[in-house]
Amino acid sequence: MGSNAEGEARPGAGSPVTISDVAKAAGVSPQTVSNVLNVPQRVKAETRERVERAIVTLGYHPNRVARSLRASSPGMIGYRIQPVAAETVATVHDGFLHALAEAGQARDTHVLIFTAADTDAESHQCVTLFRTGAVSGVVLYDIAPDDERPERLLAAGVPFTAFGRTATGTERYSWVDVDNAAGTAAAVDHLAAAGHRRIGFLGWPEGSSVGDARAEGWLAAVDRHGLLPECHRLDVRGEDVISTGARLMHELLDRPAPPTAVVAATDTLAVGALHALRERGLRAGADVSVVGFDDTPAASALGLASLRQPIADVGSLVMAELVRLTARVGRKRTTDEDEGAPLQRLLAPELVVRPSAQTQG
Repeated sequence: MGSNAEGEARPGAGSPVTISDVAKAAGVSPQTVSNVLNVPQRVKAETRERVERAIVTLGYHPNRVARSLRASSPGMIGYRIQPVAAETVATVHDGFLHALAEAGQARDTHVLIFTAADTDAESHQCVTLFRTGAVSGVVLYDIAPDDERPERLLAAGVPFTAFGRTATGTERYSWVDVDNAAGTAAAVDHLAAAGHRRIGFLGWPEGSSVGDARAEGWLAAVDRHGLLPECHRLDVRGEDVISTGARLMHELLDRPAPPTAVVAATDTLAVGALHALRERGLRAGADVSVVGFDDTPAASALGLASLRQPIADVGSLVMAELVRLTARVGRKRTTDEDEGAPLQRLLAPELVVRPSAQTQG
């Protein structure tokens, strides 16, 4: 017989792996193994990681009945739903969830929604749901540059596909993302073509994959159009809420050389900018052009130009890849089949021009 990572012999090839086998390999009690599977927050991180390594090494599956049911019935994919933030217009989150569920239904796969206090708790919940057979894989959403979730799920052997990507290590997992930099660059191109020379940017504080990419796209485009001198000091950042968008817009309008157009990192900030213009007696489009990002229902209702993310395509690609990964997990265990290269797709958003950005600067 072979040896596992802890130096203990593997169970016989014909016998199922038990909690006791995992406990022996990890040097803990069976109750500790049970806690890792069901209430991981009660176990110290070092012990939990040792138990999870033993589980992966031994190929332990705690709920074989659930796995059997899963194999003969529609699949389940786990997804952490996030609370709706106050003082924002509708986000892409709802649209993505709908696209994901619709794409899954076409593949006899359904979405199991769960909540978690933070990304650390989400990681543990994903591992538990997979190990107990409740889901065959999970979707990750809202990925930060230094996000630890992909590495944690890779280490635990949980199939997943992400909407978004980390700053490094993206070659190791499947992801679909929107080219946020290309989006804001397209907005600047449109405004520059309309004659604007002072184009501001309303963005998020640094440290967000999405926010940083959208800021980089704006900066690269104004540089490409030779507008850096005119746009100097027109890049302002703040929390993604309507009141902050209004405050930032007022700040820009008070500059000695205020912008004649602004690109906002989200429709939420753009709606705030529209409020500020109205408070100053200015008209969006006629006096100052405004472009948002995400093309939410609010953008259409308010005549706000915005960048539309291909959310339906993202949902379809994410679900298709996850179904592929989960289908191959079982075959790989028995045939050592190569899973193939992970999916890595970057999709371009589309600028939807509306009255807020149609006039010449």
